[in-house]
Amino acid sequence: MKVYSANQIRNIVVLGHSGSGKTTLVEAALNVSGVTSRIGKVDEGNTVSDYEAEEIRRKVSINTSIIPIEWKENKINFIDTPGYFDFAGEVKEALAAADLALIVVSAKSGIEVGTEKAWEYATEAGIPKIIFVNNMDDENADFDKVVEDMKEAFGKSVAPLQVPFKENGKFTGFVNAIKKAGRKYVEGRTQECDVPAGMEGEVELMHSMISEAVAETDDALLEKFFEEEPFTVEEIEAGVKAGLLDGSVTPVFCGVANATLGVRVLLNSILQFAHSPEEFRPEMTVVNPKNDEEITIQCNDKEPFAAFVFKTIADPYVGRLSLLRVFSGKLKKDDIMYNTKKDSTEKAGQLFVMRGKEQLPVEELKAGDIGAIAKLNSAETQDTLCAKDRPVLFPDIVFPPSLLSMALAPKAKGDEDKISQAFAKLLEEDKTLKLEVNPETKQTVVSGIGDTHLDVLVNKLRTKYKLEVELSDPIIPFREMIKGKVKVQGKYKKQSGGHGQYGDVHIEFEPSGDLTKDYIFEEKIFGGAVPRQYFPAVEKGIQESVKAGPMAGYPVVGLKATLVDGSYHAVDSSEMAFKMATSMAFKDGFMKAKPAILEPIAKVIITVPDDYTGDVMGDMNKRRGRILGMEKVGKKQVISAEAPMAEMFKYSTDLRSMTQGRGEYTLEFDRYEEASKEVQDKIVAQRKAEMEKEK
Repeated sequence: MKVYSANQIRNIVVLGHSGSGKTTLVEAALNVSGVTSRIGKVDEGNTVSDYEAEEIRRKVSINTSIIPIEWKENKINFIDTPGYFDFAGEVKEALAAADLALIVVSAKSGIEVGTEKAWEYATEAGIPKIIFVNNMDDENADFDKVVEDMKEAFGKSVAPLQVPFKENGKFTGFVNAIKKAGRKYVEGRTQECDVPAGMEGEVELMHSMISEAVAETDDALLEKFFEEEPFTVEEIEAGVKAGLLDGSVTPVFCGVANATLGVRVLLNSILQFAHSPEEFRPEMTVVNPKNDEEITIQCNDKEPFAAFVFKTIADPYVGRLSLLRVFSGKLKKDDIMYNTKKDSTEKAGQLFVMRGKEQLPVEELKAGDIGAIAKLNSAETQDTLCAKDRPVLFPDIVFPPSLLSMALAPKAKGDEDKISQAFAKLLEEDKTLKLEVNPETKQTVVSGIGDTHLDVLVNKLRTKYKLEVELSDPIIPFREMIKGKVKVQGKYKKQSGGHGQYGDVHIEFEPSGDLTKDYIFEEKIFGGAVPRQYFPAVEKGIQESVKAGPMAGYPVVGLKATLVDGSYHAVDSSEMAFKMATSMAFKDGFMKAKPAILEPIAKVIITVPDDYTGDVMGDMNKRRGRILGMEKVGKKQVISAEAPMAEMFKYSTDLRSMTQGRGEYTLEFDRYEEASKEVQDKIVAQRKAEMEKEK
């Protein structure tokens, strides 16, 4: 592929609800630009964008794909993203490399949750938006309703530049609302035609709406608008481009992706209205890692090199590919790059541009472009690569939290090391996957965004790495405590020829009042009833005993043990004997001192649209949760609550179901709290059953 400069490039992230036609639209762009001879179909598993086995099997995008096309001496880098919420991390990576969002909306389904998310993501990323209303050939397509709904949801910036029309109930063309000129599709291409009879009023209304929107982009246009002077076509087009940049205009186009209707017009419009990297981000403010001061870099290839690794592909056969966006300067094979985060340098190997899984070699990558380098030693996703004499650091991507946690175990014994090696590669690719070994339960716990995310993980381990694993609910780290005060004796006496064993302690057990500590040990011995040399053995007995409480074998917290009396034998006493005596006293005293089970309580912040507030609060009550407060933020409610961790493992799936995917939440451990008697009885019974099973 040719090398392109920043003024010839457009970086477009394709967003939208799952099934709206994002991948099909990109396939159509490949077809009309001459890259492919036929349009790949998602259902047939032969698209350029969705090439992984899991994507083909599920018939949905799971990974972000880079699809560059050449169009009229320019290059458009389409970044095709998954629409399913579990793969929002892929979307975040794509947004880090894009300068404009193309939001695909179904003319039949209209605004869906994924449409709202796409708008939110693009707004958060600070990039302009254009909308393509797809599936205009569907008998239930309603362009006018979709536009009205979008205006209501997203505001007055939504500006249709086309007014579609039908003949004999079939979508056949549109009127260019800027030029007020008809266009009819003939064999996939547009031909000029008259504005259909009866559409003049609608076209005039759309023209007026666009004029009003662009008037706000320029003082001279605003003055002209108030004086009711008509704008020229050139003025409106310039206003649309300016409004797109500042967010005051969101152009809307329409068509049928799988028939390539409207796709050529869309590509032409992208070149006309979308900003090249040097127009959109002529300069960027970044950080100098040497002194943490802000510096400005320019988007041109005369500047020192600086790029951001926004995605990593770790294939067990091909090796690691680092996808990067060049923000300044240029990069050639064998150039030495400085990795700011790793404080290391490495040489650039062969440079590629990716087209799905295909690697197209290029001689260099210039500012504004997106490319890939194979087999870099240290570079990971979110690393900055730059010239060593001008070190810079780009901001990290903010990934969605991974709140669905499951215990992961191999089906075959001895596969633990292989799983660790496979996960090292999977974690390189997917920054929303988390893996940790719980030091208390010894379980390997994997966390993801949702159940589909983890299901894909399991299938990847099987197909890519030949590893069979199973997921289960993680063990809840309950605790045990006492609420009362008792004084007990523990006496260990054993005689078996020769020296015997003798240890005798009187210990007071009571709550310490500090649940963050396992135990506090004190001694108040008078008159040498227990020699000082055995105090450490008594404490050791306490230390070992609190690891597994007598109620259900969970760790004990908040215990205070005071050694107050005892006795010893000059010959038979030993450290072991006093440790054993202490253990006996602990078991007896704990069960007499009003023992209780504590459960971990989580602090939860839930953000949902107003309509779902009642359902969410009702559900939280069913989970034994408590609502602490509510705050209105924009059109949403932020609900503060707390709930037992045991009730929250599947909450990400349940909240998504309750709110049709519109709800979000964060969760963090807050404290331990005594469980109700009913819950305690259940926990003890379950634990006893588990221990019987283990015998």
